[in-house]
Amino acid sequence: MSEPNPIFIGKKPVMNYVLACLTLFQNGSDSVIIKARGRAISKAVDVAQITIRRFATGIGVKKINTDTEQVKSNKTGSVNNVSSIEIHLGR
Repeated sequence: MSEPNPIFIGKKPVMNYVLACLTLFQNGSDSVIIKARGRAISKAVDVAQITIRRFATGIGVKKINTDTEQVKSNKTGSVNNVSSIEIHLGR
């Protein structure tokens, strides 16, 4: 079993991340971890569902981790709580 590969969800279109997941699976990876924080969480769920339902047969969600991270603001210096998610896809 190969090492899990993380994909960090950001501002790019959803299909860019779906293609990244499919590329990792095509290159022989057994598992992929989709990571996102804050507003990108909904995009991470979309990426996982599109990857599983439309393109990759035999791949499913193995585990989902949710967490809250404390992030310090660059502008104000205050500490804010930001939700995060890890979606583990695998064969």
